[in-house]
Amino acid sequence: MSGDAATATGTTHTTPQPEGGGPGQEPRAHGLGAALPPADARAKTEGTFPYAADLWAEGLLWAALLRSPHPHARILSIDTSAAAAMPGVRAVVTHEDIPGDSAYGRRVVDRPVFAADLVRHHGEAIAAVAADHPDTARLAAAAIAVEYEVLEPVTDPEKAFTAEPLHPDGNLIRHIPLRYGDPDTVGEVVVEGLYRIGRQDPAPIGAEAGLAVPRPDGGVELYTASTDPHTDRDLAAACFGLDPDRVRIVVTGVPGATGDREDPGFQIPLGLLALATGCPVKLTATREESFLGHTHRHPTLLRYRHHADTEGRLVKVEAQILLDAGAYADSSSESLAAAVAFACGPYVVPHAFVEGWAVRTNNPPSGHVRGEGAMQVCAAYEGQMDKLAAKLGIEPADLRLRNALSTGDILPTGQTVTCPAPVAELLSEVRDFPLPPLPKDAPEDDWLLPGGPEGAGEPGAVRRGVGYALGMVHMLGAEGTDEVSTATVRVHDGVATVICAAVETGQGFTTLARQIVQETLGVEEVHVAAVDTDQPPAGPATHGRHTWVSGGAVERAAKMVRTQLLQPLAHQFGMSTELLQIADGKITSYDGVLSTTVTEAMDGKELWATAQCRPHPTEPLDESGQGDAFVGLAFCAVRAVVDVDIELGSVRVVEMAVAQDVGRVLNPSQLATRIEAGVTQGIGAALTENLRTARGLIRHPDLTGYALPTSLDTPDIRIVKLVEERDVVAPFGAKAASAVPVVTSPAAVAAAVRAATGRPVNRLPIRPQSAVAAPKS
Repeated sequence: MSGDAATATGTTHTTPQPEGGGPGQEPRAHGLGAALPPADARAKTEGTFPYAADLWAEGLLWAALLRSPHPHARILSIDTSAAAAMPGVRAVVTHEDIPGDSAYGRRVVDRPVFAADLVRHHGEAIAAVAADHPDTARLAAAAIAVEYEVLEPVTDPEKAFTAEPLHPDGNLIRHIPLRYGDPDTVGEVVVEGLYRIGRQDPAPIGAEAGLAVPRPDGGVELYTASTDPHTDRDLAAACFGLDPDRVRIVVTGVPGATGDREDPGFQIPLGLLALATGCPVKLTATREESFLGHTHRHPTLLRYRHHADTEGRLVKVEAQILLDAGAYADSSSESLAAAVAFACGPYVVPHAFVEGWAVRTNNPPSGHVRGEGAMQVCAAYEGQMDKLAAKLGIEPADLRLRNALSTGDILPTGQTVTCPAPVAELLSEVRDFPLPPLPKDAPEDDWLLPGGPEGAGEPGAVRRGVGYALGMVHMLGAEGTDEVSTATVRVHDGVATVICAAVETGQGFTTLARQIVQETLGVEEVHVAAVDTDQPPAGPATHGRHTWVSGGAVERAAKMVRTQLLQPLAHQFGMSTELLQIADGKITSYDGVLSTTVTEAMDGKELWATAQCRPHPTEPLDESGQGDAFVGLAFCAVRAVVDVDIELGSVRVVEMAVAQDVGRVLNPSQLATRIEAGVTQGIGAALTENLRTARGLIRHPDLTGYALPTSLDTPDIRIVKLVEERDVVAPFGAKAASAVPVVTSPAAVAAAVRAATGRPVNRLPIRPQSAVAAPKS
């Protein structure tokens, strides 16, 4: 990319060479390693891609939800008579109209479909209405009279330990005490810190929407952007009082997902209304409803004490981690496990003692957002490493290199790192990458200064800072989660079809599935079927699962079809199938005696196979935080360069240099895009994204009050190095790509602001007062 192009887009990257695409070679046109574009790219860019908000059905009704204006209140009465009497209203449902389970939850069943006796967070659903016009539905919902006794909300997670129970299960969701090594060990140098991480919202491009259609057998079909359709189906069926086979979820186009894209709290009321009216019912949430309804990243309070020797080698890490789960448990237990396990970062720590808690409050619910748990602790332990480097007079990058984790080392959970862990190599690559030039003083370059064009700052007040961070995430589920996916591959008339319930959320699974089949069978035209719950389950679209587990299932099924295709030829020529190869649509033998096309070998037959992929099992952390809890790990190093106006506290990220452990590059352009997106999300967490609350009430639940980074906020993103050291236990050897730059980037930006200002920067997102230069002593 030229310099002018880089300036125009705000993003540059070094795209890795695809396999077979080195110097003097043509890039691969298909198969693994090819830069294959997404099949839906054109439809999405032209606006013709079918999202849930675009759905329509004959006799359609519209839904609206009534939500609580209070974060904590006792419900004294609910009167729906005025709403039910309004012309055009077809149904009003509350907790009294739920035929099955009144609560749901993907991990812990503790969240009511509709509040019955207590309201536990701002925006909790109270009732739902179906009407023949969306305005009528909204007016009817507003006409429902609810009498509340307002209660004092518990919004400080530290006070949740002694507050009255907010839920029958209590306020403490999970406590993990990690004990590793000798508690009496003390380092010669000690640094302490207190860190706070704000509430980041997944802020999906399209707000939640869905369509429920009743079935003749008394069941219901839900058309929605679910990222875990089988789990959502089971939760919905339990609430509907139906067998799961009478509830079907059809996944519509997902407009991107960085967490649990579709909260069942939107789907279940839709189905209840469809069953109550016997008509199709559609719900399209407003942006405010989206902010109120779905889960967010856990706000976190972290206290740290690092011990080291005089050479800068870590001796002991002590930490206390408190996750604010909000009103309900959701994925807080898993998020806490990641936070505690990775509390020391990708560093060798002989002794570690970590206390972790996740508690209920009356704040908005927290749940899965990309890099949960790991992002919060990364910001804290990297802040500690900067403090330690300053106290010892060691360069921050050098201090990190002295302590870098590698393959064969042991995590504080007692698990040995068996996968590739090129942490030192990653950091060396970003450290040695050339720094960007300093900004010029010419007027035409004023936009390069913090604050943008016409900014109030002065060039003389701008200071440049460089900061480093190392991050790590786990892949797949953890602590004994049964990870499994099923896929079917069919081939007929030169066209292959993949059937797998792995939802495409923007991570590129459908493209990868096409590449796998092209690579294995030599069939160029590959279609991936739409996802619904009539297919076998593939699990949620989180933690890089579908690259590993669903991609592995597709590969196994394709290889079984390959064997079916080659066995008759091998038998005919008296050789084993291992002596035959498929490439570019042709089948050849090792000795050249056999040469035919895949189409000729198929001879009009239809071949198909179904296969499963299930990685090796893990185990829960025990009462001391010990156990082999993770299937695999991925690592990343980021160097951030920022310009800070030390008088105003405004920050501009100039460049992010990234080196990442990817295992194997399966699609170069897709991989680069995922890394860039992850870095950008991390910059949002570092500088602008904070869903603010006041006494439990969400302030400004819209995209004006919640500031997402735009293209003008996106710096040059330099992908300096992709380390392709294949993980032997993963299909294709590839690792998850998008979560670890999200985890690492905020910590790198904070480190760079520290370097520019001399301030501790112990809170994310960084507030202007935290970026004003420290007074000279």
